[in-house]
Amino acid sequence: MGPTSSAYSITEDDRRQVKTHAGLQRALTLHGLGFRTEAVREWNWSVRGADDRLLLAAAEAANEAGWYDRAIYAADRTKRLHNYSLRYLAPYREVTRGYALELGLDEAWVYGLIRQESRFVTSARSSVGAGGLMQVMPATAQWVANRIGLKYHAGMMNEVGTNVQLGTYYMKHVLDSLSNQPVLATAGYNAGPNRARAWQPADASMEAPIYVESIPFLETRDYVKKVMANAVAYSMTFGEKRLALTTRLGVIPPRNAPVPEEPVQTT
Repeated sequence: MGPTSSAYSITEDDRRQVKTHAGLQRALTLHGLGFRTEAVREWNWSVRGADDRLLLAAAEAANEAGWYDRAIYAADRTKRLHNYSLRYLAPYREVTRGYALELGLDEAWVYGLIRQESRFVTSARSSVGAGGLMQVMPATAQWVANRIGLKYHAGMMNEVGTNVQLGTYYMKHVLDSLSNQPVLATAGYNAGPNRARAWQPADASMEAPIYVESIPFLETRDYVKKVMANAVAYSMTFGEKRLALTTRLGVIPPRNAPVPEEPVQTT
């Protein structure tokens, strides 16, 4: 079953299960009060062992509460019944689509990357300091801000519109610097453009799946696979023409000449 398949329709009985589930209600209340750590812990415990109907109803409730990462967490756990609109949520679409169109980026790819980076947690911060929806590193954010005429300050990392503006600009920059090849650019976004370029074949083209499997960093290898798979799912949930994963991955060209110095974004 894929995103274009018929999805399970959540019933009123399913919703009543959530409303009468003490653990889920505690989690939603804690989330509403801003106690994120406690809320996540309560939520994760509450959905352990839940059947598919309860998982999807819980995902719907979390989505309605703007708690997107837990909605995805619940929807991802189903085994027989699925709802891909909940598994591949697309919040903040007006902002994200606008910047994607402005820069000529594939919106499904942008969403695939955001889903992997932050699960749409606007306050997300990595152990190395990357922040916001697109997990932009401070040095990268400052570099992009200077290029587009924004006065940089640390607080802008958690502003949805600004974070997406900075992140999509950097995606476009990396894409342009890496032969307009999204697999290369995805690897470059995670591990840095210079590393992605160093992993390119020296003399001859290479099928993208082979390139992905040859990435020496396990984290980046897994990241690229998930972002590109997410992009396929989002393209279908957005109603776009079905494009096979192998087609989307394409071919990796031989290594290009060095490009001008740029910030290294590693998340």
